[in-house]
Amino acid sequence: MHYDLSDQYIPRSSVVHQLDPRVKVVATLAYIFSVGITPEGVWWAFCVQFAYLLIVILIADINFLYTIRRSFIIVPFVLAALAVPFTTPGLEWIRIPGLEWTITQEGLIRLGSILLRAWLAVQAAILLSATTPVPDMFWALSALRFPKSLVATIRFMYRYLFVLADEASRMLRARAARSPRIKGVTRPSMIWQGKVAGSMVGSLFLRSIERSERIYDAMLSRGYDGQMRSLIRFEMRNSDWIFIFSAGLCLGLVQVFAYLG
Repeated sequence: MHYDLSDQYIPRSSVVHQLDPRVKVVATLAYIFSVGITPEGVWWAFCVQFAYLLIVILIADINFLYTIRRSFIIVPFVLAALAVPFTTPGLEWIRIPGLEWTITQEGLIRLGSILLRAWLAVQAAILLSATTPVPDMFWALSALRFPKSLVATIRFMYRYLFVLADEASRMLRARAARSPRIKGVTRPSMIWQGKVAGSMVGSLFLRSIERSERIYDAMLSRGYDGQMRSLIRFEMRNSDWIFIFSAGLCLGLVQVFAYLG
């Protein structure tokens, strides 16, 4: 395997690591939901939510720079929001000379709120993956009565993602072997490379379907009935109840004061 797509779990003996995985999953989803419904421009609410997340990161003994570095994964996705300041009606703030484009104050507030929401949500997801092993998260999703087909799909996707990545790497090496950079020889045209890339994507898709059918048939022959069984078992303790209620109270108070303000 040439790709390391294993989970990003960081083993520690902190209180957060010892929490029931169901508690951590519910708390993370509640935090993301709370961030998502926070009114635009209520900056103090975002600061409080960030401070709460930072406290949990410190308690979990996780390096904050680790979560910062991994949070840059949202950059390609938030680029789609760069047009918001130009398309949101409101009080004109800046007019670009020579163009009919104007940046409004309301648009900047909306853009800042979108960026903060996405960044905080990704931070929470990173913290969950750093403090909870992937098998425990799958058990928690099943215990919380998430749809079985959804949990099984995510589990198989995680299990075979590195297999597909390795197969794609072999296909890329094969393409490179057929279009080498030889001095004095013209490289294949972009049209040829585009056709090859399209064929590679189609071939990888067909191979994935064939592999999934073979795996599913093999699982059926071994008694698979749609239920992913596990030997992992957790019991709710007093610390779990205290954490989940305190998290819900904190997030709820932030929303109450944010909307009242």
